[in-house]
Amino acid sequence: MTKFRPLGDRVVVKRVQEDTKTAGGIIIPDTAQEKPQEGEVVAVGPGARDEKGERITPEVKVGDRILFGKWSGTEVKVDGQDLLIMKESDIMGVLEGKSATKKAA
Repeated sequence: MTKFRPLGDRVVVKRVQEDTKTAGGIIIPDTAQEKPQEGEVVAVGPGARDEKGERITPEVKVGDRILFGKWSGTEVKVDGQDLLIMKESDIMGVLEGKSATKKAA
């Protein structure tokens, strides 16, 4: 597997798939679903530099469950896996207390 290391304040995110069924049990086809705005942080760069050249430590870490803007990031495919690369500033926040691993069905 290829190891991808983001630079600066960039963060690599894997989208978390939402349920494909409504509360009433209707299955939503892939073409009608909106892309999720929730994801799991897969990799984090070392941080941006301030005007003095010193590193600013990123606030997010690998494994964090995050929310991001609808149009945030650039979609890429690494080893067949769809990922997003975005700046840390595109992240709206970290979901506390929510497991980053997928729920067992």
